[in-house]
Amino acid sequence: MTPEAIRDLLKRRYACRDYDPNRKISDQDFHLILEAGQLAPSSYGFEPWHFLVIESESLKQALAPIALGAQKALASASHFVIILSRTQASLRYDAPYIDYMMREVQGLPEDFRELKQQRFETFQKEDFDLLSTERATFDWASKQSYLALAQMMQVAALRGIDSLAMEGFNRQAVTDLLTERGLLDPSEWGVSVMVAFGYGLGSVPQKTRQPLDQLVTWVK
Repeated sequence: MTPEAIRDLLKRRYACRDYDPNRKISDQDFHLILEAGQLAPSSYGFEPWHFLVIESESLKQALAPIALGAQKALASASHFVIILSRTQASLRYDAPYIDYMMREVQGLPEDFRELKQQRFETFQKEDFDLLSTERATFDWASKQSYLALAQMMQVAALRGIDSLAMEGFNRQAVTDLLTERGLLDPSEWGVSVMVAFGYGLGSVPQKTRQPLDQLVTWVK
């Protein structure tokens, strides 16, 4: 892609709230969006996220009154996703999930696993002070999930698909609802963010941003 084409794509992506309910994303394109999340970068490569693709109409109806910022998207978007992030219990340096990631997913030899676990322990305890509170660990994991979110939304834009990231929901109420439905174990997962995908109605609004020279400082 040319620089001009990339700029046009970035300017076209916007927070789309109104979708054409009669247009659906193809299975191929939506699988590509999910793969974009799967392939997103994460700290230490530990992928502390999970994607719930909400197709159940009854669950959408139950979400609507506790996710006010998502009501329009729940009713009209082609696809609706809730991104979960891991809690401290499954992200501690000595948690079984961390051992699984290093052993089974990353395929690290034992000596390297031990070194990486020690480095991760130092990172959690000293560098970022992540183990002092449950919220500190979860917020760190949520920051990782936003990398996946951004990559999914950008790949959607590449395919001409609109999107909307949402924090307009009652986190505890949504957590309780998903727990009741058997979709979330609160000891291992928390609700990070929601995102809708589909084809927007109406024209693309003009994007407003601060000048680049106000956002960038060159340190020489």
